Amino acid sequence: MMARAGIALLNLLGRLPLPMLRALGRFIGRVLFVLAVPRRRVALRNLALCFPEVPESQRRAWARESFVVFCQTFLDRGWLWSGSEALVRSRVKLVGALHELEGDTPTIVFAPHFYSMDAGGLALPLNTRREFTSIFATNPDPVLDAWFMAGRQRFGNVRMLNRADGVKPIISCLRKGGLLYLLPDMDYGRNDSVFVPFFAMPDAATIPSLSRFARLGRAKVVALYSRMTPEGYVAELTPAWDHFPTEDHVADTARMNRELEAAIRTMPAQYYWVHKRFKTRPEGQDSVYQ
Repeated sequence: MMARAGIALLNLLGRLPLPMLRALGRFIGRVLFVLAVPRRRVALRNLALCFPEVPESQRRAWARESFVVFCQTFLDRGWLWSGSEALVRSRVKLVGALHELEGDTPTIVFAPHFYSMDAGGLALPLNTRREFTSIFATNPDPVLDAWFMAGRQRFGNVRMLNRADGVKPIISCLRKGGLLYLLPDMDYGRNDSVFVPFFAMPDAATIPSLSRFARLGRAKVVALYSRMTPEGYVAELTPAWDHFPTEDHVADTARMNRELEAAIRTMPAQYYWVHKRFKTRPEGQDSVYQ
């Protein structure tokens, strides 16, 4: 009942004018920054590890704004997932190398965890008729899981896959000329991860799925960087990466992190810093979050 009530409230709030909704999100975000002590510490620690050269006052300002953007984008799901198509189109813009969506070349869209990733996930099927596949973990609350799945599949020919489904349906979609929306930039544990640099950290556990899926699916790779703006969202599609993938999945994964670093530097407060990005350490190393 609580989940259903929360969804109903978000849908109701989604009818507010966007500036009013964003102001509410800013207020909640500032309060959350004060009250959510464990997550605040994680965000501050991540920023300190990644940007040791940046003054602490600036890192704290980024962390505070990160909580605000988190809350604003969460509230925006009310209109993203229940508003009219015309409303979503008016607020969510896809820009950049749109020609990469033409034809039927197997294509992987590298979509890292900026808080606006769900808006970017709607921008693509609103602008292409190609089959669109994405991978998400199941939410333990069945009501919330159904809400997430329905929202992410509301436009276009979108198919959500559970991580437990394995790689066969993913590769099948790619080889038929589909799009794969891939979010491989979190710390998913030691299994299958490689340790490659990420900002000032030389050994961030990162799964090499972008390189492997590109090779198996004979796919090109583009990136989609989604940004929250006062008017809504802008999702920018990059040209296909040159010389990717190679035969070296470790080098490919290190390159993926470098590409992501460049994007984060353009909007550092909009990245998902509340996740323990460096929780998995090489053998013999202590936790960086103690």
